[in-house]
Amino acid sequence: MKLLERRTERAHSSRRWRGTARPLPEPAATALAVRGRGLAKAFGSGETRVHALRGVDLEVMPGSITLLVGPSGCGKTTLISLVAGLLDPTEGELDVLGHDLTRMSPNELVDFRAANLGFVFQQYNLLPSLTAAENACLPLLVAGVPRRAALAKARAVLKRVGLEERADAFPSQLSGGQQQRVAIARALVHEPRLLVCDEPTAALDAQAGQTVMELFQEVAVQADRAVIIVTHDNRVLHYGRQIIHMSDGRIERIETNERRDQT
Repeated sequence: MKLLERRTERAHSSRRWRGTARPLPEPAATALAVRGRGLAKAFGSGETRVHALRGVDLEVMPGSITLLVGPSGCGKTTLISLVAGLLDPTEGELDVLGHDLTRMSPNELVDFRAANLGFVFQQYNLLPSLTAAENACLPLLVAGVPRRAALAKARAVLKRVGLEERADAFPSQLSGGQQQRVAIARALVHEPRLLVCDEPTAALDAQAGQTVMELFQEVAVQADRAVIIVTHDNRVLHYGRQIIHMSDGRIERIETNERRDQT
């Protein structure tokens, strides 16, 4: 637990050093959770330059789940990395939750992500020396929530993803699917306004995947929140309000799930 406290103190010190007492820029009035125009992203230069995105226009409505589908290497993960502020676009405009990410400083982006975004990556990125509950509560600790309250909230979220009895286990004592659920609990514990997920159900069986998607649906179906999911899992497609098909760095077509629109 001392290690957890030291990590938390370092996080707080880092945030103080960045001067987070300064408010983020005021959000612009928008009806969209995400709005991208002409988004392009290239890596490398010269003959080795790779164009991962080629002029993507993206709109994500609040209160919804948006699914990104397509073959590996088509730009899905690059696109959500732009939306999450982890990569800068080579070209284009990007507004997330009313904030123009292209005009934010690196420090402002860090604070914006901490306050508003939750992440579920293909790699679980759990800290091996912390228990499941300690891993899940990290976003709350970084935000300044007292440790006891943060752990209690983390245990409650772990219960919702079916890991109540494994809350005190270390990552090495968990299966891949269980580690994925810890990562999902960590992404949800601070109730983010935008949840960004890369293959969140890939390591889960059908029942666990359904439980997680229903939990995402509860998060999304609120006026000020949204979920974006990259997936190859055909079992979850019916949860999306819109399904965006990508190929070769572009959006090919967008399907609307009318049943979800009516719910």
